[in-house]
Amino acid sequence: MRSFALTSALAASIVHAGPTATEKELPRRADALPAVTASGTAFWAGDTRFYIRGIDYQPGGSSANLDPLADTTICNRDIQKFKELGVNTVRVYSVDNSADHTECMQALNDAGIYLVLDVNNPSYSINRDEPAPSYNDVYLQSVFATIDEFAKYSNTLAFFSGNEVINDKPESVKAAPYVKATTRDMRQYIGSRGYRKIPVGYSAADVSQNRMQTADYFNCGTEDERSDFFAFNDYSWCAPSSFEESGWNQKVKNFTGYGLPIFLSEWGCITNTRDFEELSALMSDEMSAVYSGGLMYEYSREGNGFGIVELQGRSDTVNEESEFSKFASALSKYPAPTGNGGFTSTTASVACPTVDDVWDLEAFGASALPAMPDGAAKYMTEGAGAGPGLKGDGSQNAGGTSTGTASPGSGSVTATASNDSGSGRQAPPMDMSVFWLTGVVAFFTLAGTLLL
Repeated sequence: MRSFALTSALAASIVHAGPTATEKELPRRADALPAVTASGTAFWAGDTRFYIRGIDYQPGGSSANLDPLADTTICNRDIQKFKELGVNTVRVYSVDNSADHTECMQALNDAGIYLVLDVNNPSYSINRDEPAPSYNDVYLQSVFATIDEFAKYSNTLAFFSGNEVINDKPESVKAAPYVKATTRDMRQYIGSRGYRKIPVGYSAADVSQNRMQTADYFNCGTEDERSDFFAFNDYSWCAPSSFEESGWNQKVKNFTGYGLPIFLSEWGCITNTRDFEELSALMSDEMSAVYSGGLMYEYSREGNGFGIVELQGRSDTVNEESEFSKFASALSKYPAPTGNGGFTSTTASVACPTVDDVWDLEAFGASALPAMPDGAAKYMTEGAGAGPGLKGDGSQNAGGTSTGTASPGSGSVTATASNDSGSGRQAPPMDMSVFWLTGVVAFFTLAGTLLL
C-alpha cells in the first residue's frame, strides 16, 4: 500500500503541475470568421447576406512592392484604424507568397475583417501589351502558390485574377483571353487541391467603352470558364451627386439579370469634396438586388490624393485626413441592408460579346481560350510548392507558354486532393501532453497494484 501511495502521489503531482514561471500563456484566439460563399447573385456568410463595406489597402503604393500582411508592425497599426472606420473587408493588391501571413490574417479575423486579394504583383502578372508570352507555367506557379498561402484562412473572401488589364487602350482587349484563362486555371486549382470554393473574379477598369463587353466575357462560355463574380472600378459619382445624376441608376439596369454577384472594386471620386454619399445608394434597396457593396479607394495617401490617412513608413504614426472621419460617419450612417436584399437565387451565364471594332480578340474569336501551359498541369495534383515571393526573377518572358486552344470544359476538376485547409483555417495543433500524463498515471497505477 505504501508503494502505491507514493506512486499515486507522484502521478498526481505531475497531473496537477501548473506552468512554470518561464512559460508564456498563449493569447486567446478569436473564433474563425465564417467563410464567405458566392451563391446566386450575392455573397453569403453562412445564411446571412454579405455586403462588402471595405477599403483598398496597399501602403507605399504599387511602386513600393511591399506586403502589408507579412509585417505585423504595419498590419497591427492599420487594423486598429480599420476597426475605427467600421469596415468589414480590405483589398490588398500585392503580397509575398513566400512569407507567412498567420499573425496579420488572425488580427484581421479578430477585428471581423475579410480579405479580397489580387494574386498578381509587378513581376508575376499578365502583360497587357504582350499577353501570350506572359501567360506561362512560371506565372501560374506563382499564382497557385498565392492561393496555397491564403486558402487556409477562413477570412480570405475572394481572389482577383487580374486588375485593369483591359483598359482604355484599344489593343488591351487582346489580353482578355489570357486573364480569363487564368481565372479558369485558378478555379480549377482551388477545386483540384481540395480547398473550399473561394470565389475568383476579375477587377475591371472604369472604362465605359468596354465595361459591359468585359463583364459579359467573364460570364460566358462553359461553367469552368466563367467567373464566380464580377467587379469593376467606378469613379462616376462625384460629390455633390445622386443615384440618378451619377448614372449609377443606369448601371443597375444594365447589370440586372447579369447572373453573378457584382461589387465595386474601387470607388470614391476626388474631383470635388469627398462626402462618401455613394454609400447612401450602395447600401440601399436601389442597388442591393444587383450589387453587393464595394471597396473605397483608398486607405493611405500615395501621392495621388485618394488616401484618407498619411503614413510614415513603418512608424506607428498615422495622421488622419478629414476624409477619415467622414468615411467612418458614412459607414455608420448607412448600414448594410437587412434580409436578402432582393437577390436572385440562381446564377446564369450570358452570351459572349460579339466581335466588333471595340471588342476584337483576333484568333480566339468570341469565346475560345488558350490552353493551360503544359508545364502547369502537374500543379493540379502535386501542388505549386514554394512561392517565388516579391523578389523572384519574374515570369513575363519565362517558362513554357500555351501551345494551343483549350477545349470547352477542359478546366473542370477531374480529381480532388485531400487538403486539411479545405474548410478554411487549419485547426490548431493538438496538445499531446494530456495523453502523456494519462500514460504516466496508468503506469504508476499498474506498478502500485503489482506491489500489493
